[in-house]
Amino acid sequence: MTSYRVAEAARLLGVSDDTVRRWVEQGALPTTGESPVRIPGAPLAAHAAALASAAADPTDVLSSARNRFVGLVTRVQRDGVMAQVDLQAGPHRVVSLMSAEAVDDLALEPGSLAVAVVKATTVIVEAPSR
Repeated sequence: MTSYRVAEAARLLGVSDDTVRRWVEQGALPTTGESPVRIPGAPLAAHAAALASAAADPTDVLSSARNRFVGLVTRVQRDGVMAQVDLQAGPHRVVSLMSAEAVDDLALEPGSLAVAVVKATTVIVEAPSR
């Protein structure tokens, strides 16, 4: 069974070590009983999923795409006909290349609320070597 030290769990959840220790003390995260404290991977993953509440999707659109990232535009870089738009959605940076015309049509500028929709036929999953 995979387990994580408090500092590793904190880094994965994006919180402080103290927050993870507090969750352990409150019973929100179980431990393996080892010393130093280790947190089992499955409950940690469930806790991460529970914490990962995305911002509400501002669009009123039905879509088959399930990978939707609501965030703020952090940069728009134009180069003639094309543009690069950077979106910060929680801890995730999403970069899109689109026409400059599309940027204008969507009125995208730093600070704009936007939704990145990803529909891909290939998703690569990697894991650390053991």
